[in-house]
Amino acid sequence: MTVADTQITHVRADSAYAGQLVNWSDDFLNMTLKTISRPRGAKELVVLPRRWKVEHTLGWIMKSRRNVRDYERLPQNSEAHRTWALSTLMTRRLTRKRPRADWSRKTT
Repeated sequence: MTVADTQITHVRADSAYAGQLVNWSDDFLNMTLKTISRPRGAKELVVLPRRWKVEHTLGWIMKSRRNVRDYERLPQNSEAHRTWALSTLMTRRLTRKRPRADWSRKTT
C-alpha cells in the first residue's frame, strides 16, 4: 500500500461541529464524523478522549520555528514543512540512545 492508497474514513471533531457537517461529510466526503462533547455538568477541565493527541501533535509541530507563523502562499508548502517537522521529531525519537524517564522535562 502506498501513501496515495490510504484514505481517511473516520474523523473526530469538537461538539461545535455537530449538525449538518456530520451529514455533509458522510454524503460528500464518504467519511464518518464523530463529535466529542464534554460531559454534562462539568465545570472544570475535562480531558476528552483522543483530543489530547491532536493538541500534543500540534504543539510538537509548532516547536519548529518555521511552522509558528504560516507565511506560505501555497498549502502544499505548509504541508511540506509540517511533514518535515514531524519527520525530524520521529527521527530524533527513534535514534535516541535511551528513553527519557520524564517526558515533561528536557534533560540537559
